[in-house]
Amino acid sequence: MPLDLSRRNFLRSSALATCSLGVNGCRPLFGSDEIRIAFVGMRGRGMNLARLFLRFSTPDGPEVNIPPTRMVALCDVDSAILAQQAKVIEEEFGVTVDTYTDYRKLLKRSDIDAVVLATPNHWHALQTIWACEAGKDVYVEKPICHSVWEGRQMVAAARKHRRVVQCGFQSRSDMGLLEAVPRIRNGELGAIKHIRGLCYRNRTTIGKQSEPLVPPSTVDYDQWLGPAEDLPMYRPQFHYDWHWVWNTGNADLGNQGPHELDHIRWFLGGPDHPRKVFSFGGRFGWDDAGETPNMQVTGYLFDDVPAHFEVRNLWVNPQTNNSPNFLDQRVGVIVTCEGGSFRGGGGGGHFYDNDGNRVASFPGRGGVNHLPNFLNCIQSRKQNELASTIEDGFYSSALAHLGNISYQLGETVGNDSLLSAIGNNEWLVEIHQRYMGQLRDWNLKEDQLEWTLGPQLNFEAAREQFTGELAGPANALLRRDGRAPYTIPEYV
Repeated sequence: MPLDLSRRNFLRSSALATCSLGVNGCRPLFGSDEIRIAFVGMRGRGMNLARLFLRFSTPDGPEVNIPPTRMVALCDVDSAILAQQAKVIEEEFGVTVDTYTDYRKLLKRSDIDAVVLATPNHWHALQTIWACEAGKDVYVEKPICHSVWEGRQMVAAARKHRRVVQCGFQSRSDMGLLEAVPRIRNGELGAIKHIRGLCYRNRTTIGKQSEPLVPPSTVDYDQWLGPAEDLPMYRPQFHYDWHWVWNTGNADLGNQGPHELDHIRWFLGGPDHPRKVFSFGGRFGWDDAGETPNMQVTGYLFDDVPAHFEVRNLWVNPQTNNSPNFLDQRVGVIVTCEGGSFRGGGGGGHFYDNDGNRVASFPGRGGVNHLPNFLNCIQSRKQNELASTIEDGFYSSALAHLGNISYQLGETVGNDSLLSAIGNNEWLVEIHQRYMGQLRDWNLKEDQLEWTLGPQLNFEAAREQFTGELAGPANALLRRDGRAPYTIPEYV
C-alpha cells in the first residue's frame, strides 16, 4: 500500500500541482512554495538517492528539516531501467513521476528547479553546465568531472549563472567527521606528519570477450556516450564496468577515491592543488577487459605534509571473497599526527594514541543531512551554507585526475626497478611490502611482476598546469573537449 506522504512536510505541498496554470506553469517562490526536483541516472546510486529523498517524508524516516519539495521527473538513457524504477517509486511511495530518456528535453521544463545527477563520470560536467545554463540548481555525484579542465568549466558555469551546486561528498555532512576534523585542525593530537586514504574493495574481474559488446537495445547509446569517444568495448557487462575504462571512468582512485581524497583535503585545512604528484600500480591477477589499475599507490605533496592514497581491489587471496585491511581500515583515512592518529571516514571514526589505544570516538550518520542541506540552500540561496561547494568538489575530484595522469604516463618496469624508484621513502617502502604480501598470496612471482611506474609531476596551482620535463604530455591529459555535439563549452 502506498505510504501516506501527507504526514510529513516533504510532500505536503503536492496539492500545488493542481494550480490553475497546470504543472508546467507553476514556478516556485523560494521560501513560500515547493521545490521541484528531477533525478537523472536511475540505476544504482541514482535510485539510492531517490529513495533517500522520498524516505524523508515517512514517519520512520530520518529526522531532517527540509523545505516543501516534490519529485516530478526521472531521466535515464536506458528505457528499461527508467520504467522499472518509476514503477518501484510509485509502488513504494505512491508517487507518480514523468520520465525522460533525453536529458535535454527535461531541462526545457520551466517548472523543474533542480536536478540530481548520478550518471556516469564522463557526463557529470556537461550535464551540470547545461543545467546551470537552463537555470537549474544541481546536486552532482563524485567525481564531479571526468577531467580537470571540465571541473574548472563547471565552477565557471555555476558562478556565472548563480546556481546552487552541491557535490556528492556526503561525508561533509557526517556528524562524526564534523567533530573530528576541527579537533585535528586545532592540534589536539599535534601536528600532522602524514595522511593516507584507503580504498580496499573486494572487487573481481570484469571478464573479457573477443567480440565488441553490443549495448542493450533499451539504451540510447549515442546519448549514453555523450562526450566520450565511440570506442569498442570488450567487457561482457555494459553497465557499471565503464568505471574501469579510461574513456568513461577514472579507476577506483576516481570512483571511491574522491570521498577519501576529500577527507584528506579537509583534514589538511582545504588546500587547492598539490605541488607534486606521482602514481604507480598495475592490474594484477585478472586477465580482463579493464584498463585501470586494481592495485595503485598515488602520492601527493601539499606544502610539507606527504599524502598517499592506496587502492587494493584484489581479494585477500583467490579463494577468499574478502578485501584486505590496514589497521582495521578498508575504506577511509588514517591521519598520523605527532601525538596519535585518527582512523575512520564516512560514518565517523576514532582517535588513537601512539600505542594504538583508542582514546576518543566520533560516531557518524553517514551524511544523511547532505541532500537536505542542498534543498535548504536552494530555498535560502545561501551558497556559503552548502556542505560541499562546487569549488571543494572540483579540487577533491582533481586530485584523482592528477594521480591518474601520472599513472597513464607511466612506463612498465619490474619489481626491482620499482624498488629502486621508491628508494628509502619510509611510507612507500611499507606500502610496497604490504602490496607484495598480497600479491604473493595470489601466487604471482616477484620477478615476473610488471608494474606501471608513473613519473613525479610538478603542478602549478595558479595556472592549473603541469611544469617541467613532461609538462607537454601531462597537460594534454588535463582536458577532453568531448565528442560532437556533446562538447564542453570553451566559454560558459
